[in-house]
Amino acid sequence: MDTYRWFVGALSILFFYNFMERYTYLLLDLLTISIPLLRSFEPRIAFYKQWTAWLPAILLTGTFFIVWDVWFTHWQIWGFNERYLLGIYCWGLPLEEWLFFVAVPYACLFLYETIQLLVKRNWLAPYQKLLTGLLILGLVGVGIMHRGQAYTATTCGLTAAFLGFHYFYVRRPYLSQFYMAYLVMLIPFFIVNGILTGSWIEEPVVWYNDQANLGIRWGTIPIEDVGYGFLLILMNLTLYKARQKRSQHRYEPA
Repeated sequence: MDTYRWFVGALSILFFYNFMERYTYLLLDLLTISIPLLRSFEPRIAFYKQWTAWLPAILLTGTFFIVWDVWFTHWQIWGFNERYLLGIYCWGLPLEEWLFFVAVPYACLFLYETIQLLVKRNWLAPYQKLLTGLLILGLVGVGIMHRGQAYTATTCGLTAAFLGFHYFYVRRPYLSQFYMAYLVMLIPFFIVNGILTGSWIEEPVVWYNDQANLGIRWGTIPIEDVGYGFLLILMNLTLYKARQKRSQHRYEPA
């Protein structure tokens, strides 16, 4: 009888483990957004009240990245492990990937606003132009030298172009605040993206074709992902700030 119970228990654990594997990516999305979403209703932050700014920013930026994602998945520059997915697809992308472009930007915009409440001084403001110029030159240089690697060249090129847009046109001090905030965002980034790329689990949720990138990894994370995440959040923040500014002008007394 004891042997039978042990056997049934082992089968139950195995079944539960295999069943839960399919929810790995979905759970990562939900865990990423859960705490920021709950904390958004705290009176001091009240991030939910900014929905007219963050919702359009997330939707517009998400559309751009979804198109990018669809093409790179089609070209097999990266792909997804069905072992960790529900199996629901749209345009060749799993449902969880669509949710990624909502959960991560929302959490990062919330974190950005929280950091601004805690850190009043913009320490990097005097160096914003210099840092941005150096980043643009560095990204352009890497992109040109590795133009044969699609992920590297595309990420470097698009990020450099968007930073150039800030350098020559936007010229807002929040860019240097974002530089500081992104350093903090890299902590949860390495946890979430680490799991997605195979850290602490048997296989990666998202696999990469190393012929399309530099082949340099921080743990299991391709170094290009840092630039990809940088561009994703900066685009969201730029649109978010633009919507905020537009709302302020709309309600200013004549």
